[in-house]
Amino acid sequence: MPGGTALTGTNTPFLPMDGEGPLRRGRVKTLYWERGTVTNEAFSRFVEATGYITEAERFGWSFVFHLHLDVPVETTVGINGQEWWRRVDGASWRYPNGPNKAPSLPDHPVVQVSWNDASAYAKWAGGRLPSEVEWEHAARGGLGDVRYPWGDADPHDEGNHFCNIWQGHFPMHNTAADGYEATAPAISFQPNGYGLYNMVGNVWQWTADPFKLRSVKKTARQANARLAGNKLLKGGSFLCHRSYCFRYRIAARTGNTPDSASTHTGFRIVYDMRPDKA
Repeated sequence: MPGGTALTGTNTPFLPMDGEGPLRRGRVKTLYWERGTVTNEAFSRFVEATGYITEAERFGWSFVFHLHLDVPVETTVGINGQEWWRRVDGASWRYPNGPNKAPSLPDHPVVQVSWNDASAYAKWAGGRLPSEVEWEHAARGGLGDVRYPWGDADPHDEGNHFCNIWQGHFPMHNTAADGYEATAPAISFQPNGYGLYNMVGNVWQWTADPFKLRSVKKTARQANARLAGNKLLKGGSFLCHRSYCFRYRIAARTGNTPDSASTHTGFRIVYDMRPDKA
């Protein structure tokens, strides 16, 4: 991916409380990117080579979306205010929705991985997690100040299925009009101008950066104090819908603690040198 002037953020934020604006210009160097997010097949090679145990496996549980549970919902505990997320014992990257459901698919993004897990994989692979400015530069695909990797056309429930997001009424009914109720293969839909797949939608992607708001306002300083230690995620996921989580836009952003994992969070890595030349 060529370096040069890079754009980050937007002058027309949809969720200004997330720190989406303003539009800023910076510089990035030429980098080498995986075409898609890290897959279960690739992550399994890492685990086989190193014996690595993910944090969800060490904790013994992780969060699963309520429609994908392998046990009755009333037997699980939800997150206050986000009751669609349920704690499930035994959920991990091998069995993302719990041990009584189907195992992970080889060509789909690895999920149920924390920022710490992603960083460990990246180090083993000889790469790293991208920064926010690198990620946005890559996501724009050479198009400049656009809302999505393909341009400015909005996906919606009836058409324009450019990426894997929610269609229907969140969180109770997903029509899966784009072909996928949960994750899609890492290499699916159309690539952007740099040949990268699923830069938005499908799974949230961990980045190297902390999640903080760029503002000197008192409210932002207070928010940053609460968010201290959180890591930045980009791209949105298959659970995003304009009515609830309109974060499948390039400038959109969120954060989570570095030990958190879920069924809609994965990562992709970047290399400072061509992997075959490192």
